[in-house]
Amino acid sequence: MSKKAGHQARKRFGQNFLHDPGVIERIVRAIHPKPDDAIVEIGPGLGAITEEILAVNPKLQVVELDRDLIPVLRTKFFNYPEFRIHEADALKFDFSQLVDEKPLRIIGNLPYNISTPLIFHLLAQSGVVQDMHFMLQKEVVQRMGAVPGDNNYGRLGIMTQYFCRVQPLFEVGPGAFRPAPKVDSAIVRLVPYKELPHPAKDLVTLQAVVRTAFNARRKTLRKALAGMVTVEQLQALGINDGLRPENLSLADYVSIADLLVTEKGIDPPGVQAGENDAGDLSGDSHD
Repeated sequence: MSKKAGHQARKRFGQNFLHDPGVIERIVRAIHPKPDDAIVEIGPGLGAITEEILAVNPKLQVVELDRDLIPVLRTKFFNYPEFRIHEADALKFDFSQLVDEKPLRIIGNLPYNISTPLIFHLLAQSGVVQDMHFMLQKEVVQRMGAVPGDNNYGRLGIMTQYFCRVQPLFEVGPGAFRPAPKVDSAIVRLVPYKELPHPAKDLVTLQAVVRTAFNARRKTLRKALAGMVTVEQLQALGINDGLRPENLSLADYVSIADLLVTEKGIDPPGVQAGENDAGDLSGDSHD
């Protein structure tokens, strides 16, 4: 609890309020806000980072779900008339409505209990985003930046890397928060690609291939993707069917998905390279 603000951190919102001045300064330095940036903060909490950003950018906007925090923030930052608070669930919020002339810079200390689906929700809107800086559970950041062969490599990393360049920045210990979480945290920077390095013919098909593969991540590809792609098709792509899903690169998964689209003669009604819709990614599991 913050005695100054009189607000008890709520478990159902996954609240852990950042209080360490050194960590706050380091995060703000990593974000490097500028006065004319279109910055949006998710879950400002008691305003620890908000305060530092507002000192540079008085047009900061925040998205906060906890109704009890709204008056706290309004009172604390009453002298910033351009400061806007959106009382909403970030998981359902349409961030594109905040775009004016500049792409958004999205920041936040994300609740651990919704971090993965929230990341996918934001990836669906990556076309209006310049960059994102998030505090997440360390293991989530590790999964986002994992490479083929890594135990942390899975659906989250593949689909995040499809849309964004992933830069893990630094770790943050539990003592930087009140109440202290039981896990370590980390800061990550996500920069959406202006041009996708491996654009898929149909994003929905790519999602299905990746999801199916990692639902059986301990099996070989011939078993994990049985019924979706044949051994002969994998071999035609130069992919060893005896490998496990965690051994394939993003480019490999795109190749498999594109082959299925071609073989089935699909004229994708959904996502093409360059369009901004992450389809059903919001239902992601821990893979």
